[in-house]
Amino acid sequence: MDQIELDRWHMQRALELAAQGEGYVEPNPMVGCVIVQGAEIIGEGWHRRFGGPHAEIEALRMAGPRAAGATLYVTLEPCCHQGKTPPCTRAVVEAGVARVVVAQRDPFPEVAGGGIVELEAAGVEVVVGVREAEARQLNAPYLKLLETGRPWIMAKWAMTLDGKTATRTGSSRWISNEQSRALVHRLRGRVDAIVVGRETARRDDPLLTARPPGPRTAIRVVVDSRGTLASGNRLVRTAKEVPVLVAVGPEATRSNRQRLAKAGCEVFVCPAENREARLGQLIEELGRRRLTNVLVEGGGRLVGSLLDANQIDEVHVFIAPKLLGGMSAVSPMAGEGIDEVYQALTLESADVLQVGTDIYVHGRLARG
Repeated sequence: MDQIELDRWHMQRALELAAQGEGYVEPNPMVGCVIVQGAEIIGEGWHRRFGGPHAEIEALRMAGPRAAGATLYVTLEPCCHQGKTPPCTRAVVEAGVARVVVAQRDPFPEVAGGGIVELEAAGVEVVVGVREAEARQLNAPYLKLLETGRPWIMAKWAMTLDGKTATRTGSSRWISNEQSRALVHRLRGRVDAIVVGRETARRDDPLLTARPPGPRTAIRVVVDSRGTLASGNRLVRTAKEVPVLVAVGPEATRSNRQRLAKAGCEVFVCPAENREARLGQLIEELGRRRLTNVLVEGGGRLVGSLLDANQIDEVHVFIAPKLLGGMSAVSPMAGEGIDEVYQALTLESADVLQVGTDIYVHGRLARG
């Protein structure tokens, strides 16, 4: 195995380690690190939780004195600034590491190539770009938040073979099977916010919590222009236990805003005149709060509006072997849609899995 192949081999392991931080480290990036001496791995680590030791520090602790003269593989450029933890570059230099292989530069303004410059200035050989595409894919939500100020938007729905999410009367429990619903709860447990429209909140009366709990507790968000979400709704009744944000428009009456706030909901006013602009304001606000991953669970009008605005990054779709029929049965996506089939959005590297009797399709929307 030549050096290029060896570098790719060890970086793949570092990426596998990094992925273990999903749901625990956000809004920080997922980072993994491997330290080798010759052909032997002498240290491994990953960023385990927000505010905790970085991957390089964990790996250096494991390697101990043997890190001197070793090669360190890391999925993201080592930090060179004092944040919640000391600079990793200093620890790498002090340990005597001879060579550092980096998957990608960190665009975070306080790093942005500075970590590489600092290592090279200390006499450390630095190689950049090994498995960069895989590293960028792993941390796509982190990169989007940094570059655009907006969170990564995931849309999720369960539907029948004929593309229905509820019957003509609004009945939807349960379209997907128990195994699929367990996967949804795992997904909820690693996101920062779960968003639904007012009609979905009214019709389904969901809790929108992860059961059992995951590493994160998502803010539950209801898009309700008039602020008419009923006080008896389970989201409102549990707002003092798990955060609820109700996004309203200027037409929401003062009494409705006060009623929701008194129940424990946070009321966020989106002052724009049209629905699309208001959704943009809500997304900007979620990004301002540094929420990295946002899950949209319906309804069709909300999902369709986000798709029309090119705001959906990823989809999770559960297809059940059932037929509902009916012209007025509910579909997963409304909005304006497209004019021609060739304009259809496609998924890149879609995963298709069988979950009991259901089919689970998961993938990111292709861009450009």
